[in-house]
Amino acid sequence: MEAVRHYPVAVIGAGPIGLTLVNLLGRFGIAVLLVERNPTTVQEPRAVSIDDESLRTMQAAGVVETVLGGVVAGYGSHYYTRRRTRFARVEPTGQPYGYPRRNAFRQPVLEGQLREALGRFPHVEARFGWKLLDYAQDEARVTLSLEGPDGARQDVTCDYLVGCDGAASRVREVQGVGLEGTTFDERWLILDLENNENTTKHTEVFCDRHRPCITLPGPDRTRRFEFKLLPGETDADLLAPEMVERLLRTHGADPRATLRRKVVYRFHARVAPRWSFGRVFLAGDAAHLTPPFAGQGMNSGIRDAQNLAWKMAAVLEGRLGPGLLDSYERERKDHIWQMVRLALRMGQVMAPRSWLHGALTQGAFLALNIWPPARDYVAQMRYKPPPRFHEGFLLPDGRGRASLIGRLLPQPRVRRPDGSEVLLDEVLGNRFALLARADDPAALANLNQPLWERLGAVRLVVTPGATDSPGTVSEPAGEAGNGFRAALAPYAGCALLLRPDHYVAASIPLVDSKSAVLAVEALLAATGKAAPVHAGILTTISENAPG
Repeated sequence: MEAVRHYPVAVIGAGPIGLTLVNLLGRFGIAVLLVERNPTTVQEPRAVSIDDESLRTMQAAGVVETVLGGVVAGYGSHYYTRRRTRFARVEPTGQPYGYPRRNAFRQPVLEGQLREALGRFPHVEARFGWKLLDYAQDEARVTLSLEGPDGARQDVTCDYLVGCDGAASRVREVQGVGLEGTTFDERWLILDLENNENTTKHTEVFCDRHRPCITLPGPDRTRRFEFKLLPGETDADLLAPEMVERLLRTHGADPRATLRRKVVYRFHARVAPRWSFGRVFLAGDAAHLTPPFAGQGMNSGIRDAQNLAWKMAAVLEGRLGPGLLDSYERERKDHIWQMVRLALRMGQVMAPRSWLHGALTQGAFLALNIWPPARDYVAQMRYKPPPRFHEGFLLPDGRGRASLIGRLLPQPRVRRPDGSEVLLDEVLGNRFALLARADDPAALANLNQPLWERLGAVRLVVTPGATDSPGTVSEPAGEAGNGFRAALAPYAGCALLLRPDHYVAASIPLVDSKSAVLAVEALLAATGKAAPVHAGILTTISENAPG
């Protein structure tokens, strides 16, 4: 009999979340099986907005330059009353994580890029046209029953299974778990245009209770229009060609554009009550559905992939115990609900409940424009909840809201000793790191405990001025440097312990580090006894090494 093949990780679903997860695991050297029931990646438009955090994840996956080639970077949103008076403008200029805050893309292009990038990894196997029939797990492994395009069946095993297979997830279905929570159920007509010449750089939001409309830019003369269905209307009413033509004509579409797709979507705000079941995990739409008004559905799933990838790699490499994976849901779930609430609030602005509600909301935004700090709060997207963990794999330091613990570290451009400038993560790599901002290039010399070797932590000192010392970089001038300095100012005399996803896990005093080191040791011990390195794990590839 043919031996059953084993993989450290199996990922079900080759959408943007599954493909991102596999690319990240591939860079960590983890052998992965990717299973997708469709014969290819999606060919029609779906998600259209990718944010700065997701682009930073593409950087971690080693594909950001390719992805940026198909992106319209740095667009904003303009909000209009029913009479087409602009009452709010969102055009963020800052790049705290190294990339513009809002960017337009085409999902078929992104998925094609991510699929092609898998060719870098001889340890990744992708099976398109295969579907998951069933699976079962025990203490040692998960056994999957798969069916190929010719109907042939095959069993494989894995250490961990991740369901990235969408809202109708088969992985979640086998567990008998549905999506629960607050439901925001509305129908919107989605129209995707190609060869659209009559376009603007920004999203336009027409906040009209009679017929709310959103029109979003895209690369290569594409544009999306979204119209809310009203009570009593059927899908067929708005899908009728004459209605489609009228709606597009009244909202500035190019009459010569090609209609690529028209579909009615139902949007929900729902979350699975559990995201993990022993060796089985859910990510992306399989775990949560977010209304589209904040553009955070796919981006939230990419955050899931980033969170899971380094943890699975750390466990499979034997650096940390399997209890580390328990922190995945605890860290991600709160932020998901923050994104859901943000989307619901934005939906209320776009589709006011009544004439009075709309007038009061729009009047409030106009009033905010008078006061620069309030105007900038909106324009710079400071209303978007920043990524932050309050519990999980971290050690709170008692600094309250000013604390960097649990936060994603800002990513400025830095100057290497050879004079070249790169984004900070290119120096750190996707691994644990000890980072300090100090005048002394040898500031980390006293942190010589075996703990840091066990974690494989790289060391980096960021100096205010030019430096030619190994293990150092200098910070830039300008807004990015100012933001980085401000963020690290409370941590003078400390090193920050960074996780491989560039979130801050702990602060370590440089002078008397004993108690902090003991606390980090206890944090590691809480993940459980680390398993030996799995035979399917490869050495981390050189392109992921710090520069």
